[in-house]
Order: sequence, then C-alpha cells, then structure tokens
Amino acid sequence: MIVLEWLVGLVGLGYLGALAASFFAQRWFIYPIPDTGRTAPAAVGFREAEEHVLAAADGARIVIWHVPAQTGRQVVIYFPGNGDVLAGCVDRFRNITSGGAGLIAVSYRGYAGSSGRPSESGLRQDGEAAYDFALTRYAADRIVLWGFSLGSGVAVALGADHPVGGIILEAPFTSIVEVAAGAFPFRLLPVRWLMRDRFHSDRWIGRVTAPLLIMHGGKDSTVPVAFGEKLFALAHDPKRFVRFPEGRHNDLDAYGATETARHFIGSLRV
Repeated sequence: MIVLEWLVGLVGLGYLGALAASFFAQRWFIYPIPDTGRTAPAAVGFREAEEHVLAAADGARIVIWHVPAQTGRQVVIYFPGNGDVLAGCVDRFRNITSGGAGLIAVSYRGYAGSSGRPSESGLRQDGEAAYDFALTRYAADRIVLWGFSLGSGVAVALGADHPVGGIILEAPFTSIVEVAAGAFPFRLLPVRWLMRDRFHSDRWIGRVTAPLLIMHGGKDSTVPVAFGEKLFALAHDPKRFVRFPEGRHNDLDAYGATETARHFIGSLRV
C-alpha cells in the first residue's frame, strides 16, 4: 500500500508539473521569436521601404516597414505569422507592392527590433498603432488588413473594431484555444482552460463588414483547413474562400496566394 501511495503521489506531482509547464511555457510556443535583432529594410535590399518606430498605447516601441502607396491604390497592413521576421518576407512584400499598392508591415513587440514581450493584448495594441499610422496617410477605405496564421487573429480583431477597405486572412483559425486543443496529444490536460492568449476570431468575425478573402492550404497540418472553413462560415458577405488543395502552412505563395490576394485587392473600390 505504501508503494502504491508513493506511485499515486508521483503521478499526481507529474500531472501538476505538466499543468504548470503548460501554463507558464505556452507563450514560448505561441511566440517563438526567431530573431530579436533589428534589421533595416535597406540592409536586405528592400530600399523601397521606410522604417518607422511607433509607440503603442502601453509605451512599447514597434518597428514597421512602410512602402507608400501610389496615388489611388490601397495600402496593406501586414501581420506576419509567429515564426516570421520582416527581413525574411521581402520577396512577398515586393510581390504585394509590385502593382502600386502600399505596405505597412508590423514587427510585433519582442520581435526583430521591437521592444516588449508578446501577448494577445500586446499584439492587438501593435495592430492599433499600425492602423493609427495608416490613418495619418490614407483614408480608411484604402486600408487592407492581411493576417497570416497568428497574424490573422490580429487582423480580425482590428477589422472588427475599425473601418477598412478589405481583409485578407491566410491560414486563419477560429481561436488559438481550438487549435491547441486539437493538436495537444495529452487529452487529460485541460488545454482550453489553461490558455492565456485565446485570439477568439470566431467571436469577432461577425463584426467585420469589409470584403473578406480567406486563403488556406488543403494539407495544412499546423492550422488545418477546417478552422479556416469554420471561420468563413461565420463571416458576413461579401466573402470568398480560396482553398489550395496541395498547399501546406508556409508555402501558399507557390500555389498562387499572393496573386490571388493582389487580384482581390485590385477588385476593391477606392
């Protein structure tokens, strides 16, 4: 009996340890921060872009890259995925801006060059700062939000609260809670109750009234396409869903994602 009690105690301690690790380490998984070093656009050959440092509402200093839009064209506020840094997205940025559209690309707090530590509330403040910057230069109906993966949560929240000309969501989720619950292999852990940052796009998408484009890879194993389809079903018209059957999570440009997005942007009225 004593041995059994010891075993039960060890299992209980192990379970409590797993709960604590899941709670305190989760932001490391959500925000891996691949690079904290600041890189100027010119240093990676993207001389079209200007670097600015914005002050978020809580005082965090947020780096953005801005390519001015040509007269009468839209400007894209781009919210990257959790493993992205701006310096690694230059090819995509060039494709976005090649037709005259502008760009405001956000380096989240804690990521390359920006101060602070990432969190859901923090990233939403970063989005607000980028939107305010855009409004000083462009009318609201010229602003298009583009969120990739984690960035889709920022884009939906921002679009739910502010007028914009359009929204593009690439590999979006209904909520991070749902993605984590579906991916976590140990079902005995109450993942839904442990999540600190939830990004409930499924609760916000109903307040979005701008034209919407959702793009998702049919073979996405990071954020399965079912999440994008469910979010699309909750959204209002006008909306369009483009599924790339062979696409995974990070390779949709190879199947025409940027071209699809540029066509969508070009169809919006200014």
